[in-house]
Amino acid sequence: MTIQITPAANDRMRGFLAAAPGAAGVRFGVKRTGCSGFGYVVDLASAVAEGDSVLDIDGIKVIVDPKSLPLVDGTLIDFQKQGLNASFVFHNPNATGECGCGESFTTG
Repeated sequence: MTIQITPAANDRMRGFLAAAPGAAGVRFGVKRTGCSGFGYVVDLASAVAEGDSVLDIDGIKVIVDPKSLPLVDGTLIDFQKQGLNASFVFHNPNATGECGCGESFTTG
């Protein structure tokens, strides 16, 4: 299982964790949404659930649920700012297509 985080994403996640000292880590996964099937979720985790995988990536504890694991394996998480907008950007080798608006992705 491999997930990578760019320095920009690491800085953003550290900011989230600093603002929530009781958080168990950053939860990364997918949920069913959009017209293509799956959307990414990056959120603070209050706890590690049974079956979760926990990765220590450059000092950030990343928690992935077992259903999301095969869909996000190999993903590079970046954080980009463009003008007034800022968001996480995902480079996922498992994604075979995206919807037109970029909100969701599908796998092979």
